Amino acid sequence: MQPIKNIPGWLRNKYLLTSLFFLAWMIFFDHNDLFLQIERSRELSTLNAGIDFYRAQIDSTRHTLEGIRNDPSRLEKIARERYLMKREEEQVFVIDRE
Repeated sequence: MQPIKNIPGWLRNKYLLTSLFFLAWMIFFDHNDLFLQIERSRELSTLNAGIDFYRAQIDSTRHTLEGIRNDPSRLEKIARERYLMKREEEQVFVIDRE
């Protein structure tokens, strides 16, 4: 009985001990612990950055598509540059730059 009386009163408080145990459990041992939440937050920010990138790509592609629909010479230019299409009487030389 004597060693228990040497412990300060605030350390003998059962509510404080239960709260500290609960906090320790939630931070370190739970399935959704603090470290996992931080990792998921980082992954979410990476995915959101990817979403922004792909939205910009979609806007760029829509702009290009609108240009192709309205201007036949632009359609021909894209067909020749990207897809290496040619007219029947032409020869195409591809220079590969690395």
